[in-house]
Amino acid sequence: MRRSRKQPKGTTVRRSNTAPSRAARISVIIPVKNERRTLPKVIREARKLSPSRVEIIVVVNGSTDGSRRIAEAMGAKVYAYDEALGHDVGRSVGAHHATGDILVFVDGDTPIPARELRPYIRAVGRGVDIALNRYLGPLRRKWTHPVVLAKHVMNTAIGRPQLKGASMTTIPHAISRRALDIIGVPSLSVPPLAQTMAIHHGLNVRPVHLVPIGRINRWRRRRISRQGVDSVGHLIIGDHLEALHWYLGQMGSRGRYVDAMRARETVR
Repeated sequence: MRRSRKQPKGTTVRRSNTAPSRAARISVIIPVKNERRTLPKVIREARKLSPSRVEIIVVVNGSTDGSRRIAEAMGAKVYAYDEALGHDVGRSVGAHHATGDILVFVDGDTPIPARELRPYIRAVGRGVDIALNRYLGPLRRKWTHPVVLAKHVMNTAIGRPQLKGASMTTIPHAISRRALDIIGVPSLSVPPLAQTMAIHHGLNVRPVHLVPIGRINRWRRRRISRQGVDSVGHLIIGDHLEALHWYLGQMGSRGRYVDAMRARETVR
């Protein structure tokens, strides 16, 4: 399954042998599309992480509301595209330009206090390759959202059911430079694929801290209800299908599961 996202040319993995340490440099990557109302607070919280060791990268993804001017005025490194690249491509662009040993991913529409981001940085500094948000989405309902189900299904299918609904689709999360080198910059445009690749390659992928992103970002749910169509939700489900397609390509049509005692040759 091919995605419709547009990947900027020349996006390659920057290799580095630098391991996270107490003096590790941090890159905070913030994709933005018409979020001038929340962007200043997102940048201020990111800068609180370590004024001397943090670089703030804002990827302006087809904005028309002045988000670029705000980010530049606040001292962020800004990479701007007049045409919208597509959902999550900003993560790949930011990672391509990042110089940090630890990469932290947030969104321009969701201010998260610095104190809630530090656990992810500490986890990577202690050896976790991909530090996930422990948020699983709403589960105790008569009707479970298909995106939540997709996360659970994928983690089970690739042999990590204990992750439940923890996902690189959800911000915030952080990754090590080592993880980026192994899974590659382009994979970050499809977060479930990046997560599947990381687990397949034996990286340390772990939920480390809970940020209740569903409560923080209620306005996004209201916007979806007004539009009547959850186009982003449909895209995320497609991303999970793409990740599973990649995984089956690596592991065979049954993935990691055996065919038990079926005698298929008798059925003709």
